[in-house]
Amino acid sequence: MKNRFLKTIALTTLTLSLGAHSLMAQEKWPEKLTFGVIPVAGSTSMKENFGPLTSYLEKQLGIKIKLKLAGDYTGVITGMQHNHIDVAYLGPKSYVEAVRRANAQAIVVEVDAESGLAGYYGTIITKKGSGLKNLEDIKNKKWAFTSSQSTSGTLVPSVMFSQKGIKPTDYFSKVLYSGGHEASILSVKANRVDAASTNNLDFNRGLGKHWNRDDFNIIWQSKLIPGAPIAVKRDLPNSLKMAIKGALISFKDAEGLKRLKNKGFINVDDSVYDSVRDLIKLKKQLKNKQ
Repeated sequence: MKNRFLKTIALTTLTLSLGAHSLMAQEKWPEKLTFGVIPVAGSTSMKENFGPLTSYLEKQLGIKIKLKLAGDYTGVITGMQHNHIDVAYLGPKSYVEAVRRANAQAIVVEVDAESGLAGYYGTIITKKGSGLKNLEDIKNKKWAFTSSQSTSGTLVPSVMFSQKGIKPTDYFSKVLYSGGHEASILSVKANRVDAASTNNLDFNRGLGKHWNRDDFNIIWQSKLIPGAPIAVKRDLPNSLKMAIKGALISFKDAEGLKRLKNKGFINVDDSVYDSVRDLIKLKKQLKNKQ
């Protein structure tokens, strides 16, 4: 049933970390897994983007994989917390929250296809031709964050605003939460909002499909943010966690990667997201000073 190659990866990795004696006990794998993904785009786009990867995991592991599309970021975290989601594609901030609330464990991080880095950049966009070309121009305009759990869509720009002495509810004429990056970008394109925070990775995912690069101005860019991880429930069998990691790292399907707009997945350690934890603390400190 289970792929022999992946079992070899799992056993080899576990031998290094746990010792041969620990491997003598046979671990029972579940008959199915639920793979939750945060809604960075609409449900149709998410199915198209993550469908090939889900099918690949199912084939390699020999386990039924159900793709779960949550309505918001918190839905994925809550799903893991209540054991309704076993594996999840998360943003950096939502991962940090999932560690705290749902015993999540990052196993791989995606590599950006454009930069080749295991990270991405937060951006602020306006519509081309709007005349809005810097932060001063968007004062008293309509603004969109994505989700309260989004790193590039809320956390990073919120810290930047606080450092500049900007209180969004006072600075902008209206502040709303779109729910996802695709929704924010389309809202700017359709003139429903004047400016929005997003990131280069999710922006690139919609190029040529929902929008073109020339439709927008990029008026601000953040420092590099740690990439989006795929995490598992920590209490899954160790051999299964290693097999999932091995399958993700070996995913090289050109069409599948093209849909994900990444270059693949590499190993990651939880400590990579300490910088995100620092941003969360800084946001709270800055808010208390206002």
